[in-house]
Amino acid sequence: MKIRMAEKQDVGRLREIFDIGREYQRTHGNPTQWEKGYPSETLILKEIETGVCYVVEEEGRIVAAFSLIPGEDKTYEVIEKGSWKSDTPYATIHRMASDGTVKGVGAFVFEWCGKKERHLRADTHKDNLTTQHVLQKAGFEYCGIIHIEDGTERLAYEKY
Repeated sequence: MKIRMAEKQDVGRLREIFDIGREYQRTHGNPTQWEKGYPSETLILKEIETGVCYVVEEEGRIVAAFSLIPGEDKTYEVIEKGSWKSDTPYATIHRMASDGTVKGVGAFVFEWCGKKERHLRADTHKDNLTTQHVLQKAGFEYCGIIHIEDGTERLAYEKY
């Protein structure tokens, strides 16, 4: 597997991967995360243009996508029922999804991100047991609860 920055011509494939990710969540006990076509094509394009959207390729085929965003995330300013491990600068992993054809993509992405950024944060829905497991297996620690823009809760993780 290899990781590269996403390009505008990848948008169609990224939409497919996010659709597959949504369906996977629905069939694995998490019907409410990424509702209504999230992430939008507008958001995907914005993250491609700002250079924070990446794709994972296997034998030249895109099998996964994610964003690695350096700098403070406003949704992480307030954490409840816990605390962050460190206040040093960090990068956040968002919108990771796979088409399910290659095993170990999540671990590969987290390892790659850890080589780019020492201090990482991520969050996931309480019903997203797959991501919770992969985060913990990759050495992320559960830190507490944050609220995303629409006010819903997410479990917050950190690796420092």
